[in-house]
Amino acid sequence: MNILMVVTSHDKLGDTGEKTGFWLEELAAPYYVFRDAGAKVTIASPRGGMPPVDPKSNLPENETEATLRFKSDQAAQDDLAHSTRLREVSVNDYDAIFLPGGHGPLWDLAVDMDCITLIGAFAKADKPVGAVCHAPATLGDVKGKDNDFMVKGKRVTGFTNAEEEAVGLTDVVPFLLEDRLKERGAQFRHGGNWAPYVEVDGTLVTGQNPASSAPAAEALLKVLAAR
Repeated sequence: MNILMVVTSHDKLGDTGEKTGFWLEELAAPYYVFRDAGAKVTIASPRGGMPPVDPKSNLPENETEATLRFKSDQAAQDDLAHSTRLREVSVNDYDAIFLPGGHGPLWDLAVDMDCITLIGAFAKADKPVGAVCHAPATLGDVKGKDNDFMVKGKRVTGFTNAEEEAVGLTDVVPFLLEDRLKERGAQFRHGGNWAPYVEVDGTLVTGQNPASSAPAAEALLKVLAAR
């Protein structure tokens, strides 16, 4: 199995003067779910090279077994530091795509045409597409086989309006993920704040929040196995 993981290159949290990026747990946990299952994992980002890690995801209170393992794993660190430039990636080289969240994707991946086109190519090839937390924002403008929005009529989840309000960023983010997906015709579903929750609809797998990152990756592997 060859699995592509796409992370943000954006590091500014709106006009707050604070930094953002990808959420480390949402990269690390799926990375090891895939690696431990025998998959080859490639990390890509819009700019290539070292993507920005959300500094809050590196705080002690947000450390997990997966993040600690990732930070002490030189091979994983090299994979991250030398992320492939997104425009150089071909759908033909991978069996599935998985996008970790963090707030960064709301500013770049959600509107990045290389990302939107690539996800669409995976969808049209019936290859699994996975996204967790804020990364389902990348699905909003993707067109499916019928040239309608990919998420229209699909069961999806992602970081909820309630969770965004709880972290105090409702008025900072460029749009609310839950609202955007509903506007595109998705059947948005969710669990409680911060609780693991995953939706699988065909080859589309989405997770609600950081706690959902490993379960979403496991669900994507099941979709792959069923193919």
